[in-house]
Amino acid sequence: MTKRIILLIFGLLLVAGGYYAYRDFWQADAQPRQAAPGRPGGPGAGPTPVVAAAASKGEIDVIMNGLGTATPLRTVTVRSRVDGELMRVLFGEGQIVKEGQLLAEIDARPFQVQLAQAEGQLARDRALLENAHLDLERYRALYAQDSIAKQQVDTQASLVRQYEGAVQVDSSQIDNARLQLAYTRITAPVSGRVGLRLVDPGNIVRAGDTNGLVVITQLQPVAVVFTVPQDSVPAVLKRMQSGETIPVEAWDREQKAKLAAGTLVSADNQVDPATGTVKLKAQYANDDGALFPNQFVNVRMKLDTLRDVIVIPSAAVQRGAQQGLFVYLVKADKTVAQRPVKLGPTEGQNVAVTEGLAAGDLVVVDGMDRLRPGAPVEVASQRPEIKPPAESKGQRRRPPGGK
Repeated sequence: MTKRIILLIFGLLLVAGGYYAYRDFWQADAQPRQAAPGRPGGPGAGPTPVVAAAASKGEIDVIMNGLGTATPLRTVTVRSRVDGELMRVLFGEGQIVKEGQLLAEIDARPFQVQLAQAEGQLARDRALLENAHLDLERYRALYAQDSIAKQQVDTQASLVRQYEGAVQVDSSQIDNARLQLAYTRITAPVSGRVGLRLVDPGNIVRAGDTNGLVVITQLQPVAVVFTVPQDSVPAVLKRMQSGETIPVEAWDREQKAKLAAGTLVSADNQVDPATGTVKLKAQYANDDGALFPNQFVNVRMKLDTLRDVIVIPSAAVQRGAQQGLFVYLVKADKTVAQRPVKLGPTEGQNVAVTEGLAAGDLVVVDGMDRLRPGAPVEVASQRPEIKPPAESKGQRRRPPGGK
């Protein structure tokens, strides 16, 4: 009997302990927390803090973006015009060379021999021509005395003309020999940067070699070829035909650093049917060498400047499934309303509004994800820091492990 009473009392104590544990730990965590004052979405919630900006009248540039590739104005493969042994290479790989600068030399001795032979042949034929002239004068004097026949005089005159032709051939052979001798000195046809050397000294080079000695690319100035949609071509051509200079900027791949500033120089004459785009070419001075051949760049072309237009931050524009583009407008009673807008061109962080807003209208640029039409707001100068609500008194955090 005593054991039963003890077990009964022990069971009652366990039940009472479990009840208090449930009430203190589990039921306290299961109760929904009321929203803290000033937080939207709960009883007694105050105005929603937002960041707003006023629409203003200003200027905005009409910018057309495109993807382009830096292209040298001229790329020249330097080849030998004569056959012979490459004696010297006078340039370094990657060096900047000037037009007319000596790059390499080929063994000139065979061509000097050819020049000497041509000069000797010319001297021989000139001597024969002089002797033929003297004989012709004698024959004409004898013919005047009726001592020789007319045929002999005509034959000598023909011989003189034959030697004159031989002297002209010899002169041309000398010029050719001198030209071949000049070709043994290979010079840069354009100014630019040389690439890797393709032939080492000591090799026999020929005029028919396809690889050549080195490749020179002109970098100053340099061009950028980029594409624009075909629908934008009429505006570009109209601006080009007006004679105005169209500025074009080249930016890096991430559009964070401006590489160079240039101008539009030409447009292609046909649309690419595969992409529906047209190629344009801009030219840059590239004095600092920021643009490199075949480098990928982002292009920003300024077509026009709109003046006295309504400008707002791009962050204020929202897109809805039914209402389309809209902004949250802060009214005089510190509530917000959805205002549909029509947008114009975008420049940086700003966008032009063609319909829907007036100068001075206050639009929400941050915090709109918690807004509904008619909701009260509190305009702040910067994004507010939202802290988690404090635990109410009497509530205790669940101990680790869920016990």
